[in-house]
Amino acid sequence: MDFQGRTSIVTGASQGIGKAIALELSREGVEVILVDIQKGKLEEVADKIRENKGKVAVFAADVSRMEEAMEIVEAVVKSNKKIDHLVNNAGITRDNLLMRMKEEEWDSVLNVNLKGVFNFSKAVIRNMINNRYGRIVNISSIVGLIGNAGQCNYSASKAGVIGFTKSLAREVASRGITVNAVAPGYIATPMTESLPESVQQKFRDWIPVKRFGTPEEITHAVKFLLSDEAAYITGQVINVNGGMFM
Repeated sequence: MDFQGRTSIVTGASQGIGKAIALELSREGVEVILVDIQKGKLEEVADKIRENKGKVAVFAADVSRMEEAMEIVEAVVKSNKKIDHLVNNAGITRDNLLMRMKEEEWDSVLNVNLKGVFNFSKAVIRNMINNRYGRIVNISSIVGLIGNAGQCNYSASKAGVIGFTKSLAREVASRGITVNAVAPGYIATPMTESLPESVQQKFRDWIPVKRFGTPEEITHAVKFLLSDEAAYITGQVINVNGGMFM
């Protein structure tokens, strides 16, 4: 896989899966555009990329705001760069049983996890169409496929990402653009590591391979879908979950 000279936007790049994707793409010679609301952590990722002589730009932004997505893409294009890849990874949780869930908990999750995908995809799509080339990978979740108690908002957002992925894939397939989703299972991230050990063990018992995945294992799937070798794959959901959902 040859990524030299490519430019990728990665949202939610300050930690976890997004950070792993950004670092790996940079190692492959990609110029990485980092987007996250947490500027301090984002700068730490950028510093690691610069230490390895990689090319990087940083934008602190709220992905749920269309104007911010448009401004970032305009800035990248004005610097004489075409946008080859978009990885929509930004996501949040606000878990609660539906009977207790506040409207704000519903709205905030849908705005970041689903509207954020819409915002950045809309912002980049014209540039990709003009170049007749593009790769969009949206990070969904196993929860978007099987549901999870206490996560009606998160499950709905991640299921929505899958529907969005398939519809956009049909719209732009003839323009040299592929759109796919990766649906991780339980991954070792700061969010899962903050759970009590008893809860973590319960989750591991549900997983046939008996462990959490790593952010790097998600990165491998994303990197393949961004490559030219995956040019005939579009509208698909790649499950990376240790066999938890087959």
